Amino acid sequence: MNISLEKVSNVSAVLTVNMEKADYEENLKKALKTLSQKAQMPGFRPGKVPMGLIKKMYGGQAKAEEVNKLLNDKLFEYINENKINMLGEPLSNEKQQPQDIESQDDFEFIFDIALAPEFSVEATAEDQVDYYDIEVSEEQIDEQVKAIANRAGQPQPVESYEDRDILRGILAELDENGQPVENGIQVDNASLMPAYFKNDEQKKIFENAKKNEVLVFNVSSAYENNETEIASLLKIKKEEAAQHTGDFSFQVEEISRFVPAEMNQELFDQVFGEGTVKSVDEFRAKVKDNIGIQHTADSDYKFLLDVRAHFDQKVGDLQFPDDLLKRIMKANNKDKDEKFVEDNYAKSIEELKWHLIKEQLVKANNIKVDDSDLKAQAIQATRYQFAQYGLNNIPDEYLEQYASEMLKKKEQVNALLERCIDMKLTEALKGIVTLNHKNISVEDFRKMFN
Repeated sequence: MNISLEKVSNVSAVLTVNMEKADYEENLKKALKTLSQKAQMPGFRPGKVPMGLIKKMYGGQAKAEEVNKLLNDKLFEYINENKINMLGEPLSNEKQQPQDIESQDDFEFIFDIALAPEFSVEATAEDQVDYYDIEVSEEQIDEQVKAIANRAGQPQPVESYEDRDILRGILAELDENGQPVENGIQVDNASLMPAYFKNDEQKKIFENAKKNEVLVFNVSSAYENNETEIASLLKIKKEEAAQHTGDFSFQVEEISRFVPAEMNQELFDQVFGEGTVKSVDEFRAKVKDNIGIQHTADSDYKFLLDVRAHFDQKVGDLQFPDDLLKRIMKANNKDKDEKFVEDNYAKSIEELKWHLIKEQLVKANNIKVDDSDLKAQAIQATRYQFAQYGLNNIPDEYLEQYASEMLKKKEQVNALLERCIDMKLTEALKGIVTLNHKNISVEDFRKMFN
């Protein structure tokens, strides 16, 4: 087999593969022999079908498969061995002649190859990049402590209603005389949250309501004729809501108030593990540390964005084989039209340029990711997901179980791999480039992403 590469420009080439019968003949014979051993045909014992009949029935298909397999193997072997920095996949050249598998013994395949632009980039101390140190304010600590207490809180029964309490009781439809409607609507154990009424006058009816008190209000007015909310409360179809616009009585049987957890040892142990913190001050300090860890992750994310912008400018404009890359983009999005390619091509080139820059930075810093890195990242991602719900003390075995499930999904593994590379690259570059440290409030930091 003969493979040759001819450069058309600095970023494109034509790759020609000439394949002769001798290149694939031996593999074809083995494939046909395997088929003959498995073939079953009336009049012949299993594995005894004549080779001539096997060739007649399956020869063309087997030949096509062997030629295609050999072509792919040798094509990418050539590209790897010759260190050709190819972008995308090889595309059939316009000069490619149809190949007749049945009648031809020798074949010629011609491909267009998109080549990556040649450039060199290196990170040094002369590269200056901003690094934002996000301050942890007392207000943030207060908010986080309050959020933790709320998540660990419990509803408790009370005797008198206050705003945002939940009322439960018997809801009954009344007639114009204030009497229960015969065969009218009655909902036992109905739940009300007057704080969410749309009408303020209806809200006032429930102010300071007591257990066992009977109150009269208008459901339609309370919800401003919102059929969905009315139907949900009255346990009827939405289409029937307009038929029940009169007053309803509500007998209060239970008042429930959500009470945040107390700042005590039980909460400290629940959040951070038994005996980890033993006072409110230690609890707040631990919360501050956790906020700081998240801020560092946010600062690193912004740093990598600024690194990208810095090296993008440092490298400058690069030449790309636009026509070829557009053809590749179209081939990869067969269900899209030409407008899709035109609308998204510029953005794809931005991403491709950064990919090539990052590739060099990763290689220069000898960054590698192994299975242990992926597992650690999966556990960290799982821990963060639990922490969002205030669960900071999840046993390691549960974290590992969730992480193992995550690592079974290819898309999630790819995302974890990219995250590992980004984190390692960030740490490496923070130790190489000159960091312009800037203190910033979390509010001002967030504004940079608006």
